[in-house]
Amino acid sequence: MTRSLPDFSREVYCVLGLPFDLVNLQQATARLHQASSERRRCFLSTPNLNFVIACLRDQQFRSTVIQSNLSVIDGMPIVWIARALGLPFTERVSGSTLFDSLRSTAGKNGVDPMRIYFFGGLPGVAQLACEKINADQGGMQAVGFETPGFGSVEDMSTPETIKRINDSRPDFLVVALSAKKGQEWVQRNRNDLDVALMGHLGAVINFVAGTVSRAPRWVQKSGLEWAWRIKEEPALWRRYWNDGRTLLQLLVSVVIPGALAARRQRVPAAQFENARMEVRSAGGDCELVLAGAIGKPNLGRWQAALTQAARAEGPLVVDCTALEHIDSAALGSLILLYGSCIAEQRPWAVINASAHVRRQLELHCAQYLLKPLP
Repeated sequence: MTRSLPDFSREVYCVLGLPFDLVNLQQATARLHQASSERRRCFLSTPNLNFVIACLRDQQFRSTVIQSNLSVIDGMPIVWIARALGLPFTERVSGSTLFDSLRSTAGKNGVDPMRIYFFGGLPGVAQLACEKINADQGGMQAVGFETPGFGSVEDMSTPETIKRINDSRPDFLVVALSAKKGQEWVQRNRNDLDVALMGHLGAVINFVAGTVSRAPRWVQKSGLEWAWRIKEEPALWRRYWNDGRTLLQLLVSVVIPGALAARRQRVPAAQFENARMEVRSAGGDCELVLAGAIGKPNLGRWQAALTQAARAEGPLVVDCTALEHIDSAALGSLILLYGSCIAEQRPWAVINASAHVRRQLELHCAQYLLKPLP
């Protein structure tokens, strides 16, 4: 069986424990159109604040985001946090806005048309969304829908269900279940689906169908879309209240300390220039031996070492004995390697990390990397 290796050329940064691609709306749209045209499988994740908080507590949920092929920031609080940490994110790329961008560009200016299949939503909503899209007679065509109800992921993953989707020959499978269930459903079935693009975009079906109205653009950009969503769906107030409380805790425990540490710490250029990233075989293990500082200044060397480690055989051991510094960019790429180990059920262990390196991981909410994968 051919191994599917992570794309380490992605420019990703670790924010609150998750890898996010540094892309704007136009770039994300282009990537998805290209993947669709090439029939190259792309699992899209759009983590918002609720996603991030849930991933801090749920390893399986977090793994679905880590193993996605494109992960964009869908939430202004995450953008603000990234900026506070000195990361170069400038805009939010919400799942709904990204879908609208795909819809408006499909079939135009040399871009291929796009066939959509909706999976999920309340009874009647997915059908209405299909009717609205096809009434436009644009470059996006709805080719099917299914409302699976509220069963388990296993109940929704029957061979008959997968066959119905594949027989419709969609380019983009839009899933709208609860966040955890939707991500898990895609992760479970992604290799059996003959679909290029797939992703959980929970509110998209409602917005397309018109059963829920989208907040005005100025509300979205101001970070107040949560208030608009509560107006449209009052039951959401409890989720936003709990998320807000957790966000305050994160600001105090990791974001503010992380931002202060980033401003205080100035890593000498020599530590990046002289950094060592060696991949070697030892006693049946693949060892990734790190020394010095690893981050944006030597990211090309780092990505090459990660690719070599991903291609190697045997349990993966990351030796941090001489590692002095690792930044958000290097951590984002390392998380992709960790996700590959999860997918392949490949043992993983980080050894000999100093208290300073451990603290760096904690401030990025990436301390889970220190736990071995059996």
